[in-house]
This record gives sequence, C-alpha cells and structure tokens, in this order.
Amino acid sequence: MNEPWPEELRLADGGSDLHVRFDTGEQVALAAEYLRVESPSAEVKGHGPGQEQLVWGKRNVKIARLEPVGTYAVRIVFDDGHATGLYTWPYLLKLGREHCTLWPAYLGKLKAAGFSR
Repeated sequence: MNEPWPEELRLADGGSDLHVRFDTGEQVALAAEYLRVESPSAEVKGHGPGQEQLVWGKRNVKIARLEPVGTYAVRIVFDDGHATGLYTWPYLLKLGREHCTLWPAYLGKLKAAGFSR
C-alpha cells in the first residue's frame, strides 16, 4: 500500500497552524506549537531512545515558512529559529491522527517537570 500523499499544505492564522490535506481524504490541522514540540529533529528526539528533550515555552511560536525537501518531506522553519526537523508525510499524518494522545502526554510531562507552555 502506498503512503498517504499531501495534496495541499497551507499555513493558516498567520503561521499559527498548518493545514494538510492528504489524497486519502484525511485532513489535519496542526498547531505550530504542537509541531515545534514534536519536531522530528535530533534537538528534540535525540539520537536514540531515552535521549528525547522536553521543549517548553513555545505557546506563541509561529511557522515562518515551509521548505520542500525532495518529494518526501517538508522542513518547517519556525520564528524561534528552529529549522532542523524534516516532517515526512507519514509523520505529519501520524501527528494528526495521534494528537489526542500525544498532546496530553506532552502536557503531562511539562507539568511533571514544572515547566509551562
């Protein structure tokens, strides 16, 4: 089976959200803050299990621009200077599909660490 393919990537609300429409008919709206704290970059995910870094204080981050990377991903450049995450199409879809578990888990980690958004 082929991976879902994005038919449209659109910034909304002045860079606060990324809307993605896939050829499967699925559509996801992803907040810039969520994308930033779930960046697939080594800065956030580390280089292996257990090396993840908790990113906080990004409530007001915006997406400055999108840069295509080949035919498989997009680099999201944030207004805080972060630009090293390559968001593949399957990863963007995963973030949309799993938002209801990933976001509360992130908020729980923030609270446990004593940090705020």
